[in-house]
Amino acid sequence: MSELPVINSRSLELSYKIPISKTKRFWDGLKEGKILATKCRRCGKLYFPPVADCGACYSSYMDWVELSGEGRLVTYTHVIVKPASFRDEQPYTVAVAELKEGVKALAWLTNVKRKDIKIGMGVRLVPKQFTDGRVAYVFTPLTGEGRDQ
Repeated sequence: MSELPVINSRSLELSYKIPISKTKRFWDGLKEGKILATKCRRCGKLYFPPVADCGACYSSYMDWVELSGEGRLVTYTHVIVKPASFRDEQPYTVAVAELKEGVKALAWLTNVKRKDIKIGMGVRLVPKQFTDGRVAYVFTPLTGEGRDQ
């Protein structure tokens, strides 16, 4: 069996421009240090991350609501083998927490020692700005709960 010829290749990086007009207020809120959600005017369902249209009653009438960001850790995983798009990141922890307002959020868990992470621990969802101008949100432990010293 003969070997197939090998062609040298180089990595390909894709960047997508995602329209955010209906949720722009969310991204602007993160830049202002706020965690925003949407709440349906018709049925009252709360959504985080925010949505433009209600999946429960199909209404397009949504109000913006600021969340406290405070919640309790439901589950987490520590990621060592990373997807290609995160190859330059140090190992990280991804967590799900239920916020006081009743919605669940998925985000990186930061500023906590891995050995101190406990299901049920108090966390706060906070905005994060990157040096390249991107914004996101991460969990941090509530004061005194496993924070790095």
